Amino acid sequence: MFHQVDSLSISGTGTLDGNGASYWRTEHDTTIATLKLENVNKLNIRDIHSLNSKKFHFHVHNCNDVTLTNIHATAPEDSPNTDGIHLSNSDNIRINGANIATGDDCISIGDGVTNTNITAVNCGPGHGISIGSLGKNQGEKEVRSIRVTNCNLKNTKNGLRIKTFAPSPPGLVSDITFEGNIVNNAENPIIIDQHYCPHKKCEGGESSVLINGVKFIDVRGSSSEEVGVKVDCSKSHPCKDIKLKGVSLTFEGKPTNAVCSSADVEFLGDDQTPSSCS
Repeated sequence: MFHQVDSLSISGTGTLDGNGASYWRTEHDTTIATLKLENVNKLNIRDIHSLNSKKFHFHVHNCNDVTLTNIHATAPEDSPNTDGIHLSNSDNIRINGANIATGDDCISIGDGVTNTNITAVNCGPGHGISIGSLGKNQGEKEVRSIRVTNCNLKNTKNGLRIKTFAPSPPGLVSDITFEGNIVNNAENPIIIDQHYCPHKKCEGGESSVLINGVKFIDVRGSSSEEVGVKVDCSKSHPCKDIKLKGVSLTFEGKPTNAVCSSADVEFLGDDQTPSSCS
């Protein structure tokens, strides 16, 4: 862990081995990261390989001006909570090139993350690139101005995802763009899920996190299910300004479907698959 350090650079071709196998079999809830950066300004991490983390591989929290380049994170597909890169409460982040194959999200974006650009990430296996989950705790900060471009996701549970708990305290997600990404054989290539309930212990109800201004542009590839686009939003706080343009997702060589609820969804242009919500 690095805490309250300015102008920190970490680089090299070495491997950080979390020896996570024995930990994965336990019931511990503690979030243990192989490399945690907290309250760091002007951070540069390059060429590091994290192997078999106990939970998160890299955790960036309450940091500003962060660049991660050519990061590698590897863990078995069935390893729990081994997110490749987890971001929280941080601003001005650049992830340029990464190879991530884990048992959870390749990249997960928590509350308070703003002005972030993610590009050229190879993801899979894993749960995809996710904003959330949000809405678990009171006082969560907004997530704003996120760009995910030119990434490749293969054999993932999800592709490009936004997820919030229901019910939830108020929150805001705005100005999100997924552009030029390739998603192959994902169970949910494009998904907004505002009824996220991973452990079936949720009380029911609706999310109070407002999702406003999300673009999916030139997202191409294949789905392992007939539904390629799922937009399942809160009945009390419907999603606003969701746009899809140049999307092309197939299932076994045939066009996929889109399923939408409680959302303002617009498909721009006729030459895309799917081209409308059912």
